[in-house]
Amino acid sequence: MAPIDQKTKNKTFAGRDGNWKKSKHNAQGVKKKRKWIPEQKMFEGSLKEGQGFAFKRKQRVKHEYNKLLRKEKKKKSTESKLVYMEEYPEHLRHLYVAEAEKLKQEAWANRLNRTKLRMKSADQDPEVTGASEMTDSGTGIPDPTATSEKGSLPISNRMKKKMLKKTSYQKTNEEYETIKEKRRKKKEEYLKNKQHREEAIQRYKQKKMETFQMLSKKTKKGQPNLNLQMEYLLQKIQGTDKQQQSHS
Repeated sequence: MAPIDQKTKNKTFAGRDGNWKKSKHNAQGVKKKRKWIPEQKMFEGSLKEGQGFAFKRKQRVKHEYNKLLRKEKKKKSTESKLVYMEEYPEHLRHLYVAEAEKLKQEAWANRLNRTKLRMKSADQDPEVTGASEMTDSGTGIPDPTATSEKGSLPISNRMKKKMLKKTSYQKTNEEYETIKEKRRKKKEEYLKNKQHREEAIQRYKQKKMETFQMLSKKTKKGQPNLNLQMEYLLQKIQGTDKQQQSHS
């Protein structure tokens, strides 16, 4: 066994710069270049890289703000419900609901009356309107036409336009219905033509079979019946002559 030096007995060896995995082939006095990273950089992105850090921070703040808004809205809705329950007891709630409905209907009737007056002033002649509002002088009973006119509340021009204006759903629904109708007609026509074609093919096959049976008849001696064949050819010639005369 080799002798051990007392100096190196208790000495621990470390690599260059404390890295024992570093290559031993590096030249003495030559340091490897490291990329400089600023210590004060706290976020992602920069002026060169873009607005990554600012955009993320903005989105985070926006998300927190929306969360707060939702919480406030929820809190207000729960508070309003509690107030309603405290102010209006259960046995009186139906009265308050009926009163609110009545006020709503009155407001709607007033609005329709205003539109009626505006339409009268715009469309009708003042003399006609005055005559329609006159009552019967003898009996003091108002004119039934006037009462019926008062009872029927008209719709304003804006409301008419709004009602006549079709929504995108209605337009697409109408387009779909037209396409569906076209397809149905096309299918019916195709089925009709198919039926006529099949009937014509059936008639043609039947006629061919009849002619074949007629021409394949034989005499008692087993020979082909030339009389029937000649008669068939004569009928065929006469038929072609008739067709030519009709065309001419």
